[in-house]
Amino acid sequence: MQTSALPDLAHTATKPVHWLATAAAMAGVVAAAGLLQPGTATATATAAPEQRTTTQQVAPPAAPDPARVEFPLECGGAGTTVAEQAPGDLDGDGRPETVAVVHCDAGSGTPPSGIYVLTQGSGAAPRVVATLVDPADKKTVGDFAVREGRVSATLLGYSSLEVPRCCPDQEEQASWRWKGNTFVRTSGDQARAL
Repeated sequence: MQTSALPDLAHTATKPVHWLATAAAMAGVVAAAGLLQPGTATATATAAPEQRTTTQQVAPPAAPDPARVEFPLECGGAGTTVAEQAPGDLDGDGRPETVAVVHCDAGSGTPPSGIYVLTQGSGAAPRVVATLVDPADKKTVGDFAVREGRVSATLLGYSSLEVPRCCPDQEEQASWRWKGNTFVRTSGDQARAL
């Protein structure tokens, strides 16, 4: 082995005191860095705008309000009554529609009902987009529900003109579901007698 022609340097022959001095110096640097940090440190990402994600929750859109709609009913100036209403996303677009059971505001008797589907675009007024039951069919609506994209109703009617309008004598279970670009109706028992 060859020996060095240079004299031994002091830092090449370490002693425990050197290690203690180095450790003390490092501890001092770490302590000073801790004292110099801001009181409330926060981390921020500097991602490009297209890479940033938002965690802000957006309220779901509100269902259309039937009180703001002009229904296609001929009531002779009597006005209309929204007897029942239910919201639901019928077409799967993430925006709720409202289904409303509406009839003329008659003082007595049982006026025929209509079932209407309402929609509302962003910033637009609500509007009727489908008529599921036309009042011209002379039906009244019993049970009514909107569940899982399906509208269901019990339709009450009359077998003849001689049956008093207070007392329907026929009942039909009907439901509607959005398929393609229209509402498809399915019926239970066809107009059974009560």
